[in-house]
Amino acid sequence: MNEMTTGAMDIASMGVVTVLVIIGLVVWFFVNRASVRANQQIQLLEALLEEQKKQNTLLRRLTDSVAGKEQAEKTPDTTENKDFTRLIPER
Repeated sequence: MNEMTTGAMDIASMGVVTVLVIIGLVVWFFVNRASVRANQQIQLLEALLEEQKKQNTLLRRLTDSVAGKEQAEKTPDTTENKDFTRLIPER
């Protein structure tokens, strides 16, 4: 009779180990999947950052060229307005 219970205990312990291995594999699958998705999001964010840097440099060039044109147009007018209001700082 004792021989039958030891055999049953071996089968039960093997069943518990099998269930734990399956649970471990399922948990590993979801953790690995989340990690891959996080890496993809990081790559997309880095690509977005590079595009934003390019846009910032283009915008800076555009504003500098527009500012240069405005300064070229305003230089003759500065000799006409030599009143004292330009010397007083605003509060």
